[in-house]
Amino acid sequence: MSTVTGTGDQADTLRQMAREARKGGQPSSGGGVAGAAGEKGIRVISVTSGKGGVGKSNVVSNLAINLSAQGKKVLIIDADLGLGNLDVLLGLSPVYNLNHVLNGEKSISEIMIEGPAGVKIIPAGSGVQEFTSLGQHEKLKLLDELDMLEEQFDIMIVDTEAGISENVTYFTVAAQEIIVVVSPEPTSITDVYALIKLLATRYSEHHFKVLVNMAKDSEDALEVFRKLANVAGRFLDISLDYLGCVVKDEKVVEAVKRQKAVSELFPESEAATCFATLARRVIENTRQTRLKGNIQFFFRRFLDNPGG
Repeated sequence: MSTVTGTGDQADTLRQMAREARKGGQPSSGGGVAGAAGEKGIRVISVTSGKGGVGKSNVVSNLAINLSAQGKKVLIIDADLGLGNLDVLLGLSPVYNLNHVLNGEKSISEIMIEGPAGVKIIPAGSGVQEFTSLGQHEKLKLLDELDMLEEQFDIMIVDTEAGISENVTYFTVAAQEIIVVVSPEPTSITDVYALIKLLATRYSEHHFKVLVNMAKDSEDALEVFRKLANVAGRFLDISLDYLGCVVKDEKVVEAVKRQKAVSELFPESEAATCFATLARRVIENTRQTRLKGNIQFFFRRFLDNPGG
């Protein structure tokens, strides 16, 4: 652990020096993470779920589109490094993906593509097992590349893979804010509780925002949240915030078939209205937004939590 932490600290110092050199400025007196944390920084939000099939990537894409529509510069990282599908969901055809960055063939700016509403996307590979469990070299590579994007965006949304793999915990623990997506299905509630329990007991994460997707209505969503909160309250020392819900809407199914975001294709639909409300809440909800630092600190934590 001490070796990993030392590497992270050295990387922080080097990245800070590189940033100051790019700006042509003088080194800050604080230096390292402390100096960087005083800057405006980027808001890093991880969106995760306990199981597949709850519409997490749909949530990410529509949330990003609505945040962009409300004046935010948004970057999405598709962090499902083996089965990324965000580009397919939005009808995009990237030539390169994050795997090309991790193996040193391309830079992050070379693989970045533009999605709806000006949202920028870093696509993941599909059907490639090489980076399904990131090693130290790959983490440092991401630190290097993503640090250069910090000043270009207001919000980074990390779309993790579903489940409790090492990559999920790496990206989720590293983020400043964690949104867990759950559906009304009992298996979804059980699986998302297992994910929250792991993050709380093993990684000392104690604050989560809960979004209920594919709810019948707002009362149905509140009942799902109550069930999750009741179990968590009995067994875990955590805080759960109810972020809201997205109702089940056939327009979402139609949009997926047409490889478009429902907010783009059917902006007046019930689901699109829910996503617009969600984006406003995310913007208004600044609690813990900066508590973990900016993107540089984001990836130092990423390095300091080796999953064991």
